[in-house]
Amino acid sequence: MNAISTRGQAPAVSIADAIAAGLAPDGGLYMPETWPSFTPAQFDGADTLTEVATRFLAPFFAGGALESALPGICRDALAIDPPLAGFGKPDDFLLELFHGPTAAFKDYGAAFLAGCLAALPRGDKPLTIVVATSGDTGAAVAAAFHGLPGFRVAILYPDGRVSPRQAHQLGCFGDNIRAFRVAGSFDDCQRLAKTLLADAGYRAEVPLGSANSISLGRLLPQAAYYAYAALTHWRATGRPLNFVVPTGNLGNALACLLAKRMGLPIGELVLASNANTVLPDFFAGGDYAPQPSIATLANAMDVGAPSNFERLCFLYPDAGELRATLRAEAVSDEQIRAAIVRTREARGHVVCPHTACAAEVLDRLRARGEQGDWAAVATAHPAKFPEVVEPLLGDPVPPPPALAAMLARPSTAEPLADDADALRERLRD
Repeated sequence: MNAISTRGQAPAVSIADAIAAGLAPDGGLYMPETWPSFTPAQFDGADTLTEVATRFLAPFFAGGALESALPGICRDALAIDPPLAGFGKPDDFLLELFHGPTAAFKDYGAAFLAGCLAALPRGDKPLTIVVATSGDTGAAVAAAFHGLPGFRVAILYPDGRVSPRQAHQLGCFGDNIRAFRVAGSFDDCQRLAKTLLADAGYRAEVPLGSANSISLGRLLPQAAYYAYAALTHWRATGRPLNFVVPTGNLGNALACLLAKRMGLPIGELVLASNANTVLPDFFAGGDYAPQPSIATLANAMDVGAPSNFERLCFLYPDAGELRATLRAEAVSDEQIRAAIVRTREARGHVVCPHTACAAEVLDRLRARGEQGDWAAVATAHPAKFPEVVEPLLGDPVPPPPALAAMLARPSTAEPLADDADALRERLRD
């Protein structure tokens, strides 16, 4: 199977080459040229995430450079089955995606991408993975590539706009991982990464790859865990599962939509945004109008120009059809705080600020009489945000063991101006 650019001005390449490149030469995002179609019965006998993902992803890699490596990549990267837990009320569930090494959903996609890139041939120079992060992506990518021969990672994060524990994670790896605290917003970090990735001359000098959600190597495995969750629920109930997905750069929500488009038993999909309302405004009928991002309690979703909106428009060129496919709602910081308290009291779960956005939107849907089975998506462990969660609940939130081990390491990050030339010079070192 080949991948094509959302902008249509670059030649088609193999899925493996698209994963290696990250961004298309015309600045567009790669998408599979065709989409497989499944029925639930085609996954009979596949009971774990690894088994479901191997079948789900096989058509994308068939005949390509990664076909023989795919089962092993899935086994290593997708070994943790995400629990679909009861969420305190009938027909409500919580899809817990935070059980990986950095306690965030992005562990799945980052580990899969690292497995793909490690299985592909490389030149004599190390491949530098440039990743912009609004909080969780950078640590997941660092954990996936840490100590991997032939790779370097440059993490770009907005100085002062990630949680203290997130910042500590980003700088605690060392070795082949460098963290840069950028004087700007996440959108600035994302723009820096895209600028370097689109610079063919520089890439000839310093080979680059991407690990943001612009990479197919992250998007495809994320679709696989939605396939797994939907199949788990379908087998237990015979009913489709609807999802509320916390949304920033749109990669996680897009992955859910792709699984639905490929025939998995997924019903409605609602996006839960924070006070950055670009997506809720669009889905309410307004123009798509990127804005400077606003700092919120759900900092990993502080995105004013979500990259994957370009992929949505590629799939749905007609805005009316797109608005009929998805819904989006905004959640303020005040509502996040209230949802964290209410979710523990009414549902018996302690959630992070991002997951609280999904819980708040699910509560709204139920209050409006929405029927069916719904899962809120839990994207990070609440212990990553003690400065938000603990004062609200009056109790400590112990970190899981892997996170506690990271917090015990020393951490350092280099200051960086919002300047592409400055980053080019740093990465020449």
